[in-house]
Amino acid sequence: MAVRRRSSRIEESAWVAEVERAVADGGASEESARWRRQCIYRVPACIKDLNRKAYQPQVVSLGPFHHGEPQLRPMDAHKRRALVHFLRRARRPLAELAAAVAGAGQRLEGAYQGLGDEWRGEEEERFVELMVTDGCFLLEVMRTASGWEVNDYAPDDPVFSPHGLLYNVPYIRRDMLMIENQLPLLVLERILAVETGKDENEELINRMVLLFLSPTAWPPVIGDGLALHPLDVLRRSLLYGPTPAPRAPPASSSAPPDDIIRSAEELYEAGVRFKRSATSSLLDIRFHRGTLYLPPIAVDDTTEYMLLNLMAFERLHAGAGNDVTAYVFFMDNMVDSARDVALLTARRVVHNTVGSDKAVARLFNGLSRDVVLEPQSALDDVHREVNAYCRKRWNRWRANLVHTYFRSPWSFLSLAAAVFLLVMTVMQTVYTVLPYYGNKQS
Repeated sequence: MAVRRRSSRIEESAWVAEVERAVADGGASEESARWRRQCIYRVPACIKDLNRKAYQPQVVSLGPFHHGEPQLRPMDAHKRRALVHFLRRARRPLAELAAAVAGAGQRLEGAYQGLGDEWRGEEEERFVELMVTDGCFLLEVMRTASGWEVNDYAPDDPVFSPHGLLYNVPYIRRDMLMIENQLPLLVLERILAVETGKDENEELINRMVLLFLSPTAWPPVIGDGLALHPLDVLRRSLLYGPTPAPRAPPASSSAPPDDIIRSAEELYEAGVRFKRSATSSLLDIRFHRGTLYLPPIAVDDTTEYMLLNLMAFERLHAGAGNDVTAYVFFMDNMVDSARDVALLTARRVVHNTVGSDKAVARLFNGLSRDVVLEPQSALDDVHREVNAYCRKRWNRWRANLVHTYFRSPWSFLSLAAAVFLLVMTVMQTVYTVLPYYGNKQS
Protein backbone atom coordinates (compact mmCIF):
# COMPACT_ATOMS: atom_id res chain seq x y z
CA MET A 1 0.00 0.00 0.00
CA ALA A 2 2.83 2.36 0.93
CA VAL A 3 4.62 1.54 -2.33
CA ARG A 4 1.48 2.31 -4.34
CA ARG A 5 1.04 5.63 -2.47
CA ARG A 6 4.69 6.60 -3.09
CA SER A 7 4.37 5.71 -6.78
CA SER A 8 1.22 7.83 -7.05
CA ARG A 9 2.98 10.84 -5.49
CA ILE A 10 5.85 10.55 -7.98
CA GLU A 11 3.45 10.36 -10.93
CA GLU A 12 1.75 13.55 -9.75
CA SER A 13 4.96 15.46 -8.99
CA ALA A 14 5.76 18.77 -10.73
CA TRP A 15 8.98 17.32 -12.15
CA VAL A 16 7.17 14.52 -13.98
CA ALA A 17 4.51 16.91 -15.29
CA GLU A 18 7.12 19.40 -16.52
CA VAL A 19 9.17 16.77 -18.39
CA GLU A 20 6.04 15.19 -19.87
CA ARG A 21 4.95 18.61 -21.22
CA ALA A 22 8.38 19.12 -22.76
CA VAL A 23 8.19 15.70 -24.45
CA ALA A 24 4.69 16.39 -25.75
CA ASP A 25 5.70 19.77 -27.17
CA GLY A 26 8.34 18.20 -29.40
CA GLY A 27 10.01 21.62 -29.75
CA ALA A 28 13.19 20.54 -31.50
CA SER A 29 12.97 23.44 -33.96
CA GLU A 30 12.40 25.94 -31.15
CA GLU A 31 15.38 24.55 -29.28
CA SER A 32 17.55 24.86 -32.38
CA ALA A 33 16.39 28.44 -32.93
CA ARG A 34 17.32 29.28 -29.33
CA TRP A 35 20.89 28.03 -29.80
CA ARG A 36 21.14 29.88 -33.10
CA ARG A 37 20.24 33.24 -31.50
CA GLN A 38 22.84 32.95 -28.73
CA CYS A 39 26.12 34.77 -29.28
CA ILE A 40 27.03 36.24 -25.86
CA TYR A 41 28.10 33.72 -23.25
CA ARG A 42 29.17 33.34 -19.66
CA VAL A 43 32.66 31.88 -19.56
CA PRO A 44 32.66 28.45 -17.85
CA ALA A 45 34.70 28.07 -14.67
CA CYS A 46 37.07 25.60 -16.37
CA ILE A 47 38.19 28.44 -18.68
CA LYS A 48 37.83 31.41 -16.34
CA ASP A 49 39.82 29.89 -13.48
CA LEU A 50 42.97 29.95 -15.62
CA ASN A 51 42.91 33.76 -15.80
CA ARG A 52 39.93 35.45 -14.15
CA LYS A 53 41.13 38.99 -14.85
CA ALA A 54 41.02 38.37 -18.61
CA TYR A 55 37.21 38.02 -18.59
CA GLN A 56 36.26 40.63 -15.97
CA PRO A 57 35.39 44.22 -17.04
CA GLN A 58 37.20 46.88 -15.03
CA VAL A 59 35.29 50.17 -15.52
CA VAL A 60 32.04 49.68 -17.46
CA SER A 61 29.34 47.05 -17.80
CA LEU A 62 27.75 46.51 -21.21
CA GLY A 63 24.70 44.28 -21.19
CA PRO A 64 23.13 42.44 -18.25
CA PHE A 65 25.79 39.97 -17.11
CA HIS A 66 27.90 42.46 -15.10
CA HIS A 67 25.32 45.19 -14.62
CA GLY A 68 25.21 46.54 -11.07
CA GLU A 69 28.56 45.20 -9.91
CA PRO A 70 30.02 47.59 -7.29
CA GLN A 71 33.26 48.40 -9.12
CA LEU A 72 31.36 49.27 -12.32
CA ARG A 73 28.61 51.48 -10.84
CA PRO A 74 30.53 54.80 -11.10
CA MET A 75 30.21 54.64 -14.90
CA ASP A 76 26.39 54.35 -14.73
CA ALA A 77 26.03 58.10 -14.14
CA HIS A 78 28.09 58.79 -17.27
CA LYS A 79 25.90 56.37 -19.22
CA ARG A 80 22.80 58.35 -18.26
CA ARG A 81 24.51 61.62 -19.24
CA ALA A 82 25.42 60.12 -22.62
CA LEU A 83 21.79 59.13 -23.18
CA VAL A 84 20.62 62.68 -22.44
CA HIS A 85 23.21 64.23 -24.78
CA PHE A 86 22.28 61.77 -27.54
CA LEU A 87 18.55 62.49 -27.28
CA ARG A 88 19.10 66.24 -27.15
CA ARG A 89 21.22 66.14 -30.28
CA ALA A 90 19.08 63.60 -32.19
CA ARG A 91 15.84 65.48 -31.35
CA ARG A 92 13.94 62.23 -31.06
CA PRO A 93 11.74 61.23 -28.11
CA LEU A 94 13.04 58.50 -25.84
CA ALA A 95 9.77 56.60 -26.28
CA GLU A 96 10.47 56.20 -30.00
CA LEU A 97 13.95 54.91 -29.27
CA ALA A 98 12.67 52.47 -26.65
CA ALA A 99 9.92 51.21 -28.97
CA ALA A 100 12.44 50.52 -31.75
CA VAL A 101 14.66 48.50 -29.41
CA ALA A 102 11.68 46.73 -27.82
CA GLY A 103 10.60 45.60 -31.29
CA ALA A 104 13.76 43.50 -31.41
CA GLY A 105 13.46 42.50 -27.76
CA GLN A 106 13.07 38.76 -28.35
CA ARG A 107 16.18 38.62 -30.56
CA LEU A 108 18.16 40.70 -28.08
CA GLU A 109 17.16 38.57 -25.10
CA GLY A 110 17.96 35.43 -27.08
CA ALA A 111 21.48 36.70 -27.77
CA TYR A 112 22.42 36.19 -24.09
CA GLN A 113 23.01 32.64 -22.91
CA GLY A 114 21.22 31.96 -19.65
CA LEU A 115 19.67 35.41 -19.28
CA GLY A 116 18.19 35.62 -15.78
CA ASP A 117 14.50 35.98 -15.00
CA GLU A 118 15.19 39.45 -13.60
CA TRP A 119 15.43 40.66 -17.21
CA ARG A 120 12.49 38.73 -18.69
CA GLY A 121 8.70 38.81 -18.56
CA GLU A 122 7.45 41.65 -16.39
CA GLU A 123 11.02 43.01 -16.21
CA GLU A 124 11.26 43.39 -20.00
CA GLU A 125 11.03 47.18 -19.62
CA ARG A 126 14.16 47.07 -17.46
CA PHE A 127 15.97 45.09 -20.16
CA VAL A 128 14.97 47.62 -22.87
CA GLU A 129 16.16 50.47 -20.63
CA LEU A 130 19.53 48.75 -20.25
CA MET A 131 19.88 48.16 -24.00
CA VAL A 132 19.02 51.76 -24.92
CA THR A 133 21.26 53.30 -22.24
CA ASP A 134 24.28 51.09 -23.00
CA GLY A 135 23.76 51.45 -26.77
CA CYS A 136 23.68 55.26 -26.67
CA PHE A 137 26.70 55.33 -24.34
CA LEU A 138 28.67 53.13 -26.73
CA LEU A 139 27.77 55.33 -29.70
CA GLU A 140 28.78 58.48 -27.84
CA VAL A 141 32.14 57.02 -26.76
CA MET A 142 33.01 55.77 -30.26
CA ARG A 143 31.99 59.04 -31.92
CA THR A 144 34.01 61.09 -29.45
CA ALA A 145 37.08 58.89 -29.92
CA SER A 146 36.84 59.23 -33.70
CA GLY A 147 37.08 63.03 -33.47
CA TRP A 148 33.44 63.62 -34.28
CA GLU A 149 33.01 67.33 -34.89
CA VAL A 150 29.64 67.55 -33.07
CA ASN A 151 30.76 67.40 -29.44
CA ASP A 152 28.54 69.17 -26.92
CA TYR A 153 30.34 67.89 -23.82
CA ALA A 154 32.28 70.15 -21.47
CA PRO A 155 36.04 70.53 -22.11
CA ASP A 156 36.76 68.99 -18.70
CA ASP A 157 34.26 66.10 -19.02
CA PRO A 158 35.73 63.03 -17.26
CA VAL A 159 34.84 60.72 -20.17
CA PHE A 160 33.94 62.68 -23.32
CA SER A 161 36.89 65.11 -23.40
CA PRO A 162 40.54 64.86 -24.48
CA HIS A 163 41.43 64.08 -20.87
CA GLY A 164 38.80 61.32 -20.73
CA LEU A 165 39.94 59.91 -24.06
CA LEU A 166 43.45 59.62 -22.68
CA TYR A 167 42.73 58.15 -19.25
CA ASN A 168 39.31 56.44 -19.33
CA VAL A 169 38.50 55.41 -22.89
CA PRO A 170 41.40 52.88 -23.14
CA TYR A 171 39.81 50.94 -20.26
CA ILE A 172 36.39 51.12 -21.92
CA ARG A 173 37.96 49.80 -25.12
CA ARG A 174 39.50 46.90 -23.19
CA ASP A 175 36.20 46.10 -21.48
CA MET A 176 34.53 45.92 -24.89
CA LEU A 177 36.72 42.88 -25.63
CA MET A 178 35.23 40.80 -22.78
CA ILE A 179 32.94 38.08 -24.12
CA GLU A 180 30.63 38.41 -21.10
CA ASN A 181 30.48 42.18 -21.59
CA GLN A 182 29.15 42.34 -25.14
CA LEU A 183 26.26 44.38 -26.51
CA PRO A 184 24.47 43.09 -29.64
CA LEU A 185 25.14 45.45 -32.53
CA LEU A 186 21.47 45.06 -33.37
CA VAL A 187 20.89 47.59 -30.57
CA LEU A 188 23.05 50.17 -32.35
CA GLU A 189 21.31 49.41 -35.62
CA ARG A 190 17.88 50.08 -34.08
CA ILE A 191 19.10 53.30 -32.40
CA LEU A 192 20.70 54.66 -35.58
CA ALA A 193 17.60 53.79 -37.58
CA VAL A 194 15.63 56.15 -35.34
CA GLU A 195 18.32 58.86 -35.35
CA THR A 196 18.95 58.87 -39.11
CA GLY A 197 15.58 57.72 -40.38
CA LYS A 198 17.38 55.07 -42.49
CA ASP A 199 17.64 51.31 -42.02
CA GLU A 200 20.85 50.69 -43.98
CA ASN A 201 23.46 51.30 -41.27
CA GLU A 202 25.11 47.89 -40.95
CA GLU A 203 28.36 48.76 -42.73
CA LEU A 204 28.59 52.07 -40.87
CA ILE A 205 28.26 50.32 -37.51
CA ASN A 206 30.82 47.64 -38.37
CA ARG A 207 33.39 50.23 -39.45
CA MET A 208 32.70 52.51 -36.46
CA VAL A 209 33.29 49.65 -34.02
CA LEU A 210 36.43 48.47 -35.80
CA LEU A 211 37.85 52.00 -35.96
CA PHE A 212 37.36 52.28 -32.20
CA LEU A 213 38.71 48.84 -31.24
CA SER A 214 41.60 48.77 -33.70
CA PRO A 215 42.39 52.23 -35.10
CA THR A 216 45.40 50.92 -37.06
CA ALA A 217 43.55 48.02 -38.73
CA TRP A 218 44.31 48.02 -42.44
CA PRO A 219 42.58 47.23 -44.65
CA PRO A 220 39.40 47.77 -42.58
CA VAL A 221 37.69 44.59 -43.77
CA ILE A 222 34.80 43.25 -41.65
CA GLY A 223 32.78 41.05 -43.97
CA ASP A 224 29.19 41.11 -45.12
CA GLY A 225 26.26 41.87 -42.86
CA LEU A 226 25.99 43.28 -39.36
CA ALA A 227 28.39 41.62 -36.94
CA LEU A 228 27.02 39.98 -33.80
CA HIS A 229 28.80 42.26 -31.32
CA PRO A 230 32.09 44.23 -31.00
CA LEU A 231 34.18 41.12 -30.33
CA ASP A 232 32.80 39.57 -33.52
CA VAL A 233 33.78 42.71 -35.46
CA LEU A 234 37.35 42.38 -34.20
CA ARG A 235 37.45 38.68 -35.02
CA ARG A 236 36.23 39.27 -38.56
CA SER A 237 38.87 41.95 -39.11
CA LEU A 238 41.63 39.56 -37.99
CA LEU A 239 40.44 36.75 -40.28
CA TYR A 240 39.73 38.49 -43.56
CA GLY A 241 40.54 36.79 -46.83
CA PRO A 242 39.76 33.28 -48.05
CA THR A 243 40.09 30.51 -45.51
CA PRO A 244 42.64 27.91 -46.66
CA ALA A 245 41.03 24.50 -46.99
CA PRO A 246 42.90 21.78 -45.05
CA ARG A 247 44.34 19.07 -47.25
CA ALA A 248 44.52 15.42 -46.33
CA PRO A 249 48.07 14.35 -45.42
CA PRO A 250 49.83 12.38 -48.16
CA ALA A 251 49.78 8.63 -47.74
CA SER A 252 53.58 8.48 -48.04
CA SER A 253 54.14 11.00 -45.27
CA SER A 254 56.40 9.63 -42.56
CA ALA A 255 55.60 12.39 -40.06
CA PRO A 256 54.26 11.08 -36.76
CA PRO A 257 50.67 12.13 -36.08
CA ASP A 258 51.60 14.04 -32.93
CA ASP A 259 54.54 15.91 -34.50
CA ILE A 260 54.45 19.59 -33.53
CA ILE A 261 56.26 22.52 -35.03
CA ARG A 262 59.57 23.50 -33.46
CA SER A 263 60.47 26.84 -31.96
CA ALA A 264 61.48 29.73 -34.20
CA GLU A 265 65.14 29.45 -33.24
CA GLU A 266 65.22 25.70 -33.93
CA LEU A 267 63.57 26.25 -37.31
CA TYR A 268 66.09 28.96 -38.11
CA GLU A 269 68.96 26.62 -37.25
CA ALA A 270 67.36 24.00 -39.52
CA GLY A 271 67.36 26.42 -42.46
CA VAL A 272 63.87 27.93 -42.30
CA ARG A 273 63.71 31.62 -43.12
CA PHE A 274 61.05 33.98 -41.74
CA LYS A 275 59.30 36.74 -43.59
CA ARG A 276 56.41 39.03 -42.82
CA SER A 277 53.22 38.18 -44.68
CA ALA A 278 51.76 40.66 -47.13
CA THR A 279 48.65 41.08 -44.93
CA SER A 280 47.92 41.10 -41.21
CA SER A 281 45.20 38.44 -41.50
CA LEU A 282 45.77 35.53 -39.13
CA LEU A 283 44.87 33.27 -42.04
CA ASP A 284 47.88 34.47 -44.05
CA ILE A 285 50.34 31.85 -42.82
CA ARG A 286 52.11 29.74 -45.44
CA PHE A 287 55.37 27.91 -46.09
CA HIS A 288 57.01 28.22 -49.51
CA ARG A 289 60.49 27.06 -50.56
CA GLY A 290 62.04 27.19 -47.12
CA THR A 291 60.39 30.47 -46.08
CA LEU A 292 57.68 30.69 -43.43
CA TYR A 293 55.42 33.71 -43.95
CA LEU A 294 53.74 34.99 -40.78
CA PRO A 295 51.30 37.90 -40.32
CA PRO A 296 52.57 40.79 -38.20
CA ILE A 297 51.16 41.09 -34.70
CA ALA A 298 51.49 44.00 -32.29
CA VAL A 299 51.82 42.72 -28.72
CA ASP A 300 50.60 45.26 -26.17
CA ASP A 301 48.80 45.32 -22.83
CA THR A 302 45.47 44.21 -24.36
CA THR A 303 46.75 41.40 -26.58
CA GLU A 304 46.35 38.69 -23.95
CA TYR A 305 42.77 39.71 -23.11
CA MET A 306 41.85 40.03 -26.77
CA LEU A 307 43.14 36.60 -27.79
CA LEU A 308 41.73 34.80 -24.72
CA ASN A 309 38.25 36.22 -25.28
CA LEU A 310 38.37 35.48 -29.00
CA MET A 311 39.36 31.90 -28.21
CA ALA A 312 36.56 31.63 -25.65
CA PHE A 313 34.07 32.89 -28.26
CA GLU A 314 35.24 30.25 -30.74
CA ARG A 315 34.95 27.58 -28.07
CA LEU A 316 31.43 28.56 -27.00
CA HIS A 317 29.81 29.71 -30.25
CA ALA A 318 29.00 26.88 -32.63
CA GLY A 319 29.97 27.75 -36.18
CA ALA A 320 32.54 30.39 -35.22
CA GLY A 321 35.40 28.21 -36.42
CA ASN A 322 38.77 27.57 -34.82
CA ASP A 323 41.06 29.96 -36.69
CA VAL A 324 42.17 32.25 -33.85
CA THR A 325 42.70 29.25 -31.56
CA ALA A 326 44.78 27.50 -34.22
CA TYR A 327 46.90 30.65 -34.68
CA VAL A 328 47.53 30.95 -30.93
CA PHE A 329 48.50 27.28 -30.70
CA PHE A 330 50.83 27.74 -33.69
CA MET A 331 52.53 30.78 -32.13
CA ASP A 332 52.84 29.03 -28.77
CA ASN A 333 54.84 26.30 -30.49
CA MET A 334 56.95 28.88 -32.31
CA VAL A 335 57.76 30.94 -29.20
CA ASP A 336 59.49 29.09 -26.38
CA SER A 337 61.96 31.69 -25.15
CA ALA A 338 63.02 35.31 -25.44
CA ARG A 339 65.42 34.31 -28.26
CA ASP A 340 62.46 33.20 -30.39
CA VAL A 341 60.74 36.54 -29.78
CA ALA A 342 63.93 38.43 -30.66
CA LEU A 343 64.22 36.49 -33.92
CA LEU A 344 60.60 37.18 -34.93
CA THR A 345 60.97 40.83 -33.89
CA ALA A 346 64.02 41.19 -36.12
CA ARG A 347 61.95 39.82 -39.02
CA ARG A 348 59.17 42.37 -38.25
CA VAL A 349 56.67 39.63 -37.44
CA VAL A 350 56.29 40.63 -33.76
CA HIS A 351 56.02 44.28 -32.74
CA ASN A 352 56.77 44.26 -29.01
CA THR A 353 55.36 47.13 -26.95
CA VAL A 354 55.07 45.35 -23.59
CA GLY A 355 58.76 45.50 -22.66
CA SER A 356 61.06 42.50 -22.57
CA ASP A 357 61.11 39.64 -25.06
CA LYS A 358 60.77 37.29 -22.10
CA ALA A 359 57.39 38.86 -21.23
CA VAL A 360 56.13 38.23 -24.77
CA ALA A 361 57.30 34.61 -24.59
CA ARG A 362 55.44 34.13 -21.29
CA LEU A 363 52.33 35.68 -22.81
CA PHE A 364 52.18 33.24 -25.74
CA ASN A 365 53.10 30.27 -23.56
CA GLY A 366 50.21 31.00 -21.21
CA LEU A 367 47.54 31.43 -23.87
CA SER A 368 47.15 27.85 -25.04
CA ARG A 369 46.52 26.11 -21.74
CA ASP A 370 43.62 23.66 -22.10
CA VAL A 371 43.23 24.64 -25.76
CA VAL A 372 40.94 22.41 -27.83
CA LEU A 373 41.78 22.22 -31.54
CA GLU A 374 39.62 20.93 -34.35
CA PRO A 375 40.78 17.56 -35.76
CA GLN A 376 41.81 19.15 -39.06
CA SER A 377 43.03 22.72 -39.36
CA ALA A 378 44.36 24.69 -42.31
CA LEU A 379 47.57 25.17 -40.31
CA ASP A 380 48.11 21.40 -40.25
CA ASP A 381 49.43 21.70 -43.79
CA VAL A 382 51.95 24.32 -42.68
CA HIS A 383 53.01 22.10 -39.75
CA ARG A 384 53.50 19.19 -42.10
CA GLU A 385 55.46 21.14 -44.73
CA VAL A 386 57.76 22.80 -42.19
CA ASN A 387 58.54 19.53 -40.41
CA ALA A 388 59.16 17.72 -43.70
CA TYR A 389 61.59 20.47 -44.72
CA CYS A 390 63.46 20.26 -41.41
CA ARG A 391 63.86 16.48 -41.66
CA LYS A 392 65.90 16.75 -44.87
CA ARG A 393 69.61 16.55 -44.00
CA TRP A 394 70.73 18.75 -46.88
CA ASN A 395 68.66 21.66 -45.57
CA ARG A 396 70.24 21.31 -42.13
CA TRP A 397 73.79 21.07 -43.56
CA ARG A 398 73.25 24.10 -45.78
CA ALA A 399 71.80 26.07 -42.86
CA ASN A 400 74.78 25.12 -40.68
CA LEU A 401 77.18 26.29 -43.38
CA VAL A 402 75.36 29.59 -43.80
CA HIS A 403 75.02 30.24 -40.06
CA THR A 404 78.67 29.34 -39.40
CA TYR A 405 80.47 31.08 -42.25
CA PHE A 406 78.06 33.73 -43.52
CA ARG A 407 76.80 35.16 -40.22
CA SER A 408 79.19 38.15 -40.46
CA PRO A 409 81.52 39.67 -43.09
CA TRP A 410 84.56 38.52 -41.10
CA SER A 411 83.40 34.90 -41.13
CA PHE A 412 82.86 35.13 -44.87
CA LEU A 413 86.28 36.69 -45.42
CA SER A 414 87.89 33.94 -43.34
CA LEU A 415 86.14 31.28 -45.43
CA ALA A 416 87.09 33.04 -48.66
CA ALA A 417 90.72 33.28 -47.55
CA ALA A 418 90.79 29.61 -46.61
CA VAL A 419 89.31 28.61 -49.97
CA PHE A 420 91.76 30.87 -51.77
CA LEU A 421 94.73 29.33 -49.92
CA LEU A 422 93.44 25.83 -50.66
CA VAL A 423 93.10 26.61 -54.37
CA MET A 424 96.57 28.17 -54.48
CA THR A 425 98.07 25.15 -52.71
CA VAL A 426 96.44 22.76 -55.17
CA MET A 427 97.63 24.83 -58.14
CA GLN A 428 101.17 24.96 -56.76
CA THR A 429 101.18 21.22 -56.32
CA VAL A 430 99.91 20.69 -59.86
CA TYR A 431 102.55 23.00 -61.37
CA THR A 432 105.23 21.27 -59.33
CA VAL A 433 104.22 17.76 -60.42
CA LEU A 434 103.55 18.47 -64.12
CA PRO A 435 107.28 19.03 -65.10
CA TYR A 436 108.22 15.76 -63.46
CA TYR A 437 105.69 13.77 -65.53
CA GLY A 438 106.64 15.73 -68.66
CA ASN A 439 110.37 14.86 -68.29
CA LYS A 440 109.53 11.23 -67.56
CA GLN A 441 107.51 10.87 -70.77
CA SER A 442 110.26 12.43 -72.85
